[in-house]
Amino acid sequence: PDSRIWNTFDAHRLLHWAHETAPDRQEALKRALFTAHFTENRNLTDAGVLTQAAEAAGLDRAEAAEVLASGRYAQDVRSAEDLWRARGITSVPAVVVEGKYLISGGQPAAAFEQALRQIASEV
Repeated sequence: PDSRIWNTFDAHRLLHWAHETAPDRQEALKRALFTAHFTENRNLTDAGVLTQAAEAAGLDRAEAAEVLASGRYAQDVRSAEDLWRARGITSVPAVVVEGKYLISGGQPAAAFEQALRQIASEV
């Protein structure tokens, strides 16, 4: 299938909203967004796709649309981006272990094993 790279800023705003208003639904929203992107190859910049994912996660679709239209949580997402950039993360995937060790980029299992063994020997 055709693969695209989408700007997920609005999806992250919805994740912040879910965390604040229905924390038990945030993981379901993440899964719905992953399904929309990875399984259905849907456009994650499209408000309809995002609100449909919110609804699939058990969240209120109309409220999700209001969050997207209002720009709410934009500063929260920018602050999170700044925090992770300051910690050396510039791409995904990125795995942070113990809050201080970074394994960056898509790595083969052997690279993770080596990094985790090195970390374990230091702690």
